[in-house]
Amino acid sequence: MSRAYTAGVFALEIDGIAAGWIYSVEGGNRIAEVVTEKLSQEHHVKKHIAGVKYEDITITCGIAMSKHFWHKMKASFDDSVKRLDGAIHYCDYDGNIHRTLEFHHALVSEIGFPALDASSKDAAKMTFKLACEWTRTHRAKGKISIPEHPLGRGEQKKWSPANFRLRIDGLEHACKKVNKVEALTIKQKVTDHAVGEMRLISREPCAIELPNLVLTTAESHANDFYDWEKDFVINGNCSDEDEKEGILEYLTHDLKTTLFTIEMSHIGLFKLTADKAEAKNEAVRRVKAEMYVEEMKFQFEDGSTWA
Repeated sequence: MSRAYTAGVFALEIDGIAAGWIYSVEGGNRIAEVVTEKLSQEHHVKKHIAGVKYEDITITCGIAMSKHFWHKMKASFDDSVKRLDGAIHYCDYDGNIHRTLEFHHALVSEIGFPALDASSKDAAKMTFKLACEWTRTHRAKGKISIPEHPLGRGEQKKWSPANFRLRIDGLEHACKKVNKVEALTIKQKVTDHAVGEMRLISREPCAIELPNLVLTTAESHANDFYDWEKDFVINGNCSDEDEKEGILEYLTHDLKTTLFTIEMSHIGLFKLTADKAEAKNEAVRRVKAEMYVEEMKFQFEDGSTWA
């Protein structure tokens, strides 16, 4: 008789290659659509199952993932969309596999980068969402052999939301004083195409949605942003040539190694919001700058991989 177990660790596998340990996983369930028929001759209603849908899978992970994994994530938001086959193994604390969730023909529909805060002491995590064409869950055996601390020479690099560097053309000095950058979530729209014979739904990629760049800085360091607002928003100098380029780097705790880079093109400021002014308020008065971005490119560095 099988004993109950606590799912202590979760291992991700992509294309049969170990991708690394993940923090959490949610979704991937099968949902059958129930059709109700009302028959005039009978008092009860007739019910039966029609098509089957598959929930998206949401994965939360850190930086200790394989190079193969990051290549797949990057390709999903370049011009070469990749479909993924893989599995998530639910293991106990000894690494013994008890159950496996397999996913097939999945599209990466969302990549979420953590919010950045210079005062944060938490660990930074990334979120990925997979839109799968079909999934299967089954009992499994075996043991996961991914190293516990797979990065570099066996040492896990720390990743904190407090460690980042932002640069925007013409605002280099002001960007050094930025203390917060809100979370960035890049979304790939996915459309469903029902295939009747197979009772499956084919999923196809559509347009990519890019988030706004939203940052916070002390009002005493916001003069460059106010100057940009006057020129770009009020005076109307807002053509393509007036938009800016920028780069956001996620760094290790020593600020010397870059883990991820987001390159941004055609940045335009559209809103500046100052904190509410209150008499005798001892908090540092801050200004929030909101900017649209037309293009984003995600690049991972060697510091974020273990294989």
